[in-house]
Amino acid sequence: MSDEAPTRPSNRDQPTVPLGPRRVHALRRPRAGRQPDEATVVLDVRQLPGARRSRGRRLLPRPSWALVAMVMVVLGGLLVVEAYTNAAFVPDNRVTSGSQREVPSSVIGGGPIVNVGAEGRTQSHRLPPRTVALTFDDGPDPQWTPEVLRVLDKYQVKGTFFVIGSQVVRNPEVTRRLVAEGHELGVHTFTHPDLAALPEWRRELEYAQTQLAIASTTGVRPSLLRFPYSSRADAYTDRDWPMLRQAGELGYLTVVNDVDSRDWELPSAEEMVANATPDGTAGTIALWHDAGGDRSGTVAALDRYIPAMLERGYRFTTVSEGLNHTLAAAGVSGPVGGQTAASLDERLRGHVLVGAVRVADGMFGVLGVFFVLVGVLTVGRTLLLFVLATQHARRRRRRDWSWGPPVTEPVSVIVPAYNEREGIAAAVRSLALGDHPGGIEVVVVDDGSTDGTADIVAALGLPNVRVVRKPNGGKPSALNTGVALARHDLIVMVDGDTIFEPDSVRRLVQPFADPRVGVVAGNVKVGNRRGLIAKWQHIEYVIGFNLDRRLYETLRCMPTVPGAIGAFRRQALEQVGGMTDDTLAEDTDVTIAIGRAGWHIVYEESARAWTEAPTTIGQLWKQRYRWSYGTMQAMWKHRRSVIDSGPSGRFGRRCLSFLTLFGVLLPLAAPVIDLLAIYGLIFLDRSDTVVAWLAMLALQLLTAVLAFRLDREKLGVLWVLPLQQFVYRQVMYLVLLQAVGTALTGGRLGWQKLRRTGDLQVLGRGATG
Repeated sequence: MSDEAPTRPSNRDQPTVPLGPRRVHALRRPRAGRQPDEATVVLDVRQLPGARRSRGRRLLPRPSWALVAMVMVVLGGLLVVEAYTNAAFVPDNRVTSGSQREVPSSVIGGGPIVNVGAEGRTQSHRLPPRTVALTFDDGPDPQWTPEVLRVLDKYQVKGTFFVIGSQVVRNPEVTRRLVAEGHELGVHTFTHPDLAALPEWRRELEYAQTQLAIASTTGVRPSLLRFPYSSRADAYTDRDWPMLRQAGELGYLTVVNDVDSRDWELPSAEEMVANATPDGTAGTIALWHDAGGDRSGTVAALDRYIPAMLERGYRFTTVSEGLNHTLAAAGVSGPVGGQTAASLDERLRGHVLVGAVRVADGMFGVLGVFFVLVGVLTVGRTLLLFVLATQHARRRRRRDWSWGPPVTEPVSVIVPAYNEREGIAAAVRSLALGDHPGGIEVVVVDDGSTDGTADIVAALGLPNVRVVRKPNGGKPSALNTGVALARHDLIVMVDGDTIFEPDSVRRLVQPFADPRVGVVAGNVKVGNRRGLIAKWQHIEYVIGFNLDRRLYETLRCMPTVPGAIGAFRRQALEQVGGMTDDTLAEDTDVTIAIGRAGWHIVYEESARAWTEAPTTIGQLWKQRYRWSYGTMQAMWKHRRSVIDSGPSGRFGRRCLSFLTLFGVLLPLAAPVIDLLAIYGLIFLDRSDTVVAWLAMLALQLLTAVLAFRLDREKLGVLWVLPLQQFVYRQVMYLVLLQAVGTALTGGRLGWQKLRRTGDLQVLGRGATG
């Protein structure tokens, strides 16, 4: 940005641009010491400088609550699917000895393969002598299952893998490899719950979902089932017997083990081999794990166990193959167990299940990315604020700090007004009685009010106040009308509901001592702080607006000079064509345009204006919707500045980058914090979730304390900051989402007048919270 300001025009007593066709019925300038008559102006706003013809204002569509509700339902459903897949709904395992009165003795004293038939009739089977079936639970795992397969392939051994359905969905390639290489699959439930603590329908659902996942992935349907947390046949209790009967009714063969490597305890490889070695020459089903943690010890132990058993004369087989050898020796013909081809219906339903889980996983992954993004942006913004805002405040508080020689040029204050009867008198009086030594001219532009706003101002009888009546044309039109009729080169723009302190105008124009300064932003304060919603806005104004402006000035990328209190050089306004109705945020639009033109935009925190904040959620929504939507329009309008050269490019790249990161992306992604906090409280470790949430709150509190100290506000009001996290933030999320949703509609708004009560208190310097 150039250090040389554009050439300043000479002082003038009248606008240099003519008003066009003579539609001014009466425009009398007040004489010194005489009360002016009211001047009623009717003019064609199309002839005023910078006042472009309106292309027709259309109201934005109402919020689509049905769409919002549908999005929330879908998002909530996917989170529930994710939680279910991650076993958030399953009960923990409870190890109990339990009675065995109901379990048949043939089961307790039988083999590891149980088939419960009609009316509870049971068949129990063992593997033939010198036969080992290696079984693996809890997979497939993308890291350890291939390592196990490497060892099995080394010795040409086939295993039986009891897989978890959710793992099958997430590791389809590994699952397909198991089947392709001739290994056997068994069902180990979908989420690995304690089945005895579940009702029958949930147990059946666990089996069916695992079958569907396997069918979708491999096209086969296994008939073997192993309960989670099961062990040997002699450990069955009365809690297990209903599960055994149900499994038999569903057509499953239930499999436990004869020996357990206990690799889940992570012993040494030698201990695992010893644990899995059967006595004598008995056939055995050995339990191992190919998932659930670090299985490097399991892999090493298998590499010793298999050759050791081969040396003892054992042969390795799958569970179904070993069972069929046993049955054949008993004279039973025909294969039992094993895998069959899944039906088309099973494969189709499996595709639906797999798709739902993958979508949920993908969405959760996206939420994780946004969580990291929010964290990085929040911490980055906080660090920038602490460093640069503190540096800005220290520089201003130095004894030798000055903008330059005192600015004593006269000032014109433009007050656009539309139905402001509740607060217009107090606002105009506070402006007209300001202590600026060069004098203050107040031009109130009544934009077609229907509540007698202009009459109220005229009745004040203030000698330095003029009232201009014009047909309704919108705020940009009213501002351009005021600028065209203003007598002076320093122009202050003020909202009609805003009250200035006596020295605010004088302080606001002092930065114009620097000829590079084209616009000055003042310090907006919330004057009605009694209600909770107003208190929240007070905090937001101090933190989100005034603290940010210190940062933006330091980086020379101020995006917005507030409509409530902003000062402009006439030359800067004329250079960019004045206010336009291209966006709903005319203050942001014109600020960016002036910054691109090479002018400096600064913040004068000592110039304070008191405004009445919305007191209801509806009014707050209306205001912030306009702000959010208008800001996005302004960003889009000036988007090409990022590739410009010179001052326009330098300002545009900084300004739009900060607006994109901290004005759009951060607020849009911020709901992830609340969403994952709720998810964590319900499905994850509550202590960790609470600690993480409190850490984010502490970060906000530190920022708030800094902002309040720099603005010399008392900290008492910050007790409502934690409550702000539960209502106010969510409203802001929805407002921004609605603004994004309608940003491409091209909708345009009129004044969008908020209902005022006139309940505004100027607290003065050293104000309380």
